[in-house]
Formats: sequence, C-alpha cells, structure tokens
Amino acid sequence: MGVCIHKELCGGCLYQGVLYEEQLRIKRNLTDKLLDQRDLYPTEHLGFQPAPQIYRYRNKMEYTFGDLVKGGPMTLGLHQKGSFMSVLTVDECQLVDEDFNVILDAVLTFSEKKGYRNYNKKNHQGLLRHLVIRKGVRTQELLVHLVTSSQGSFDSQGFLDVLLNLTPYLHNTIIGVLHTYNDSKADAVKSDKTEILFGRDYYRERIMGLDFQVGAFSFFQTNVAAAERLYQEALSILPEHTDKVIVDLYCGTGTITQTLATKAKKVIGVEIVEDAVNSALENAKRNNLTNCEFILGDVLNTVEALKEKPDILVMDPPRNGIHPKALMKIIELDIPQILYISCNPTTMTENIHVMKEAGYILEKWKGYDNFPFTRHIEAVGYLTKAE
Repeated sequence: MGVCIHKELCGGCLYQGVLYEEQLRIKRNLTDKLLDQRDLYPTEHLGFQPAPQIYRYRNKMEYTFGDLVKGGPMTLGLHQKGSFMSVLTVDECQLVDEDFNVILDAVLTFSEKKGYRNYNKKNHQGLLRHLVIRKGVRTQELLVHLVTSSQGSFDSQGFLDVLLNLTPYLHNTIIGVLHTYNDSKADAVKSDKTEILFGRDYYRERIMGLDFQVGAFSFFQTNVAAAERLYQEALSILPEHTDKVIVDLYCGTGTITQTLATKAKKVIGVEIVEDAVNSALENAKRNNLTNCEFILGDVLNTVEALKEKPDILVMDPPRNGIHPKALMKIIELDIPQILYISCNPTTMTENIHVMKEAGYILEKWKGYDNFPFTRHIEAVGYLTKAE
C-alpha cells in the first residue's frame, strides 16, 4: 500500500511516508528518553513491540463535519494539521476498514444533496456535527452513529435508507444505526438524546477468549489484535494470582477485569462512564463470571472507599494519566504489586516517577506500537513496593 493521498493535510497521521522500521526506532527512542528524563531504569526492559498489522487496524473513527476553507463545500473527516476549524474529507484513509470510507462518502453525499449545514464551532450554528463508525473485528458488525444539533429537521428515514442500501457494497454488516442530538458547545460526542433508527445501540466483539458488548459511548481498544497481544503479555507478567483479590481501575467495558477473573479469586473494576459499566455487567453475565464486580464512580472518590485492600492493582488510565490526588490515594493503599497499562508514556512516566519517590520499583517495562503512522504509543509497566 502506497503513501496515503491525504498525507499532506490530514492531522490524523504523523509518520506517513516514513518506513515502518524507522517509525519503530523513533517511538522506542521517545519512550527510552522519557524513562531517562524521569530517572526511571526498569530492572528488566522488555523492548518495543511492532504492530501485528500496519494498515486497516482501527475499529473506530470519529469524523467531524466541517469545511476545509471558510465558506467552502462541506467536508467530513479529520482536522487539518494544526487547524481547529478546517476539516479534511478522508474517504481513502488507510488505517480503517474500506467499509468506513464507503459509509463516509455515502453520508457526505446524502448530506450535500439535502442541503444540510455543518455545525460551526465558533458561532454554534448548523446541524451536522459528527459521524462515528465502530466495528467488531471478530464479529464483522458495524455500528453507525450520527450526531447532530437540534437546529432544524433531519431526514432520519432517508439517512437510514442510504446506509442500508450500501449492504451489497460492504464486507461487514450494519447492525445498528443511531441518531444523537447534542447541543453542547464542546467539540465532543455527547448525548442530550439518542434514538435507535435501526437494530441495536451496541456491537459485539471477542477478545482474549471472551465475548464483549460495546455500547455506543463505551471505550474499547481501537486496535483489537494489538490490544489482545498487549493484554496477554501484560497479564503474564503478574505472578500466580489464583488466590488474590485484584482491583482494575479505569476498567472500561471490563476487558482486563474479566480476563483476570478467569484466574483470580475476585476482581473489582472501577469506571466512571455509566454506559461502559452497564456493558461490563452484561459482559460478565454473558461470560458466566461470578467473581467480578463493577463500581461506577471516579477513581478519585472510589479508591479510598474500597471495602477490602487488593493484593494487586491494575490500572489503564486515559491519555491524561492519573489525577495527582487520585495517585496519592492509590499510593496510600500500599499495594504490593501494580500493573500500569498506558496509552501515553509521557503521563505514565510522570506518574511512575511519583510512585518511585513513594517506594515503588519499576521491575519491568515494555513499549508497544499499536497505532502505526500515528504519534501514539502504548506501554506496560510492572511495579512492586520495596520492603
């Protein structure tokens, strides 16, 4: 596959045109530099893992309606490099399943024919805001999610007909179509009200031998094959834990929680997003797991309210890392083993540096390139509390 045609303007990829071996070298150097800057020297550095595939790996894309130049034709895609306002149509993206490109093109054409206006992020006028497409890689299910403001009418049936008429041209199956109304001024996918136009409001996925239901607003790993390998390797680091109580912070839909529950005595997942917790509860039932439970709440307020001190702590925080106050509460628990999984080595090493000052030792470290061509890096760190 050649260099992406959107390379010059698209802000989605940083390393288009760079040989993959060079991408790996750059990313490993970046993570090693962070460790050095924070005075973190793992007892065992396990290297930097390449991605299992470098194209067509993303299972979710959140597209924005806009324009490339002010007052120009409506676009649907990703933000232009260095621009908050300009949006580039990315209908030949190489990181997603080809079905995503087909759906994007069809939705943009439909919207242009209807004469709809894109939502303007400055004056907050206009109808169309976002198009979100999610895919179950192992189930080949597609969930299509349109987000609009409540300004003016929208032809829901016409939109649905366009999507369902694409069936002969898709390799996957559309199992749900949603329409969300969002009048928030923030440029993010939020819901004032969500309607199911067709099918269901979730897709299904299979990972680590377990079945998962992923809701429209739930976080789930974007690269399933790479995430599965990362989780397998990360959990293999933990010593025998059949008689251990484990807490999984920032658990999302419970992927790690439930994998741990197949071996541990008990696992407790903590997550702030209600949609994700509901999915996690359903997933646990689906997988016949009775030794895991889920708590809806902010880690900052939940950690100190735990009824029992865990033997092992697993945490996979969002990109901005762990809130300083929450981190201090985690440290105060004095848990002997911590497995830290992160999608941002910068905030991760900042957090681990604080933990080091509190007596934790970074025993093992490994970096992962789960998102080729982009700047994003995943990492795993295993820490123990010094005697």
